[in-house]
Amino acid sequence: MRSIIIGFIGLLTLSASAALAADAATQEANKKTVLEFYEAGLNQKDFDAAAKFFGPRYIQHNPTAPDGIEGFKAFLGFLREKFPDAHSEIKRAFAESDFVILHVHSVREKGTRGRAIVDIFRLENGKIVEHWDVSQEIPEKPANANGMF
Repeated sequence: MRSIIIGFIGLLTLSASAALAADAATQEANKKTVLEFYEAGLNQKDFDAAAKFFGPRYIQHNPTAPDGIEGFKAFLGFLREKFPDAHSEIKRAFAESDFVILHVHSVREKGTRGRAIVDIFRLENGKIVEHWDVSQEIPEKPANANGMF
């Protein structure tokens, strides 16, 4: 009986380890997807290259950005027209479950301090389906010396 229990515990441990490894692999794949999407879309402003990372729908939670995949396409058109030199540097990337979170330094115009942005993406089956973000201008004179990144 004892060997059956030990065997069962061993089987549970192996199953749990395999599930954790699969989850970690999915999270890394999701992170890679979002990083490639961000580079293609936000930095290269290439809608066709970025569009392959979308799922069948794209829900946008930023109240100043149009919803959907076509909304993202319009946003990239706006960036290309108004801020052709805009560039975003990803400082940190985190993956948890179906979410990928980026901590970003975005500069729309060269010579400016830019913004600190936190982007949150939700993925389904390895494709981006939802986005939230918060953005804060980098002040000229911060109240502390800790930096935003």
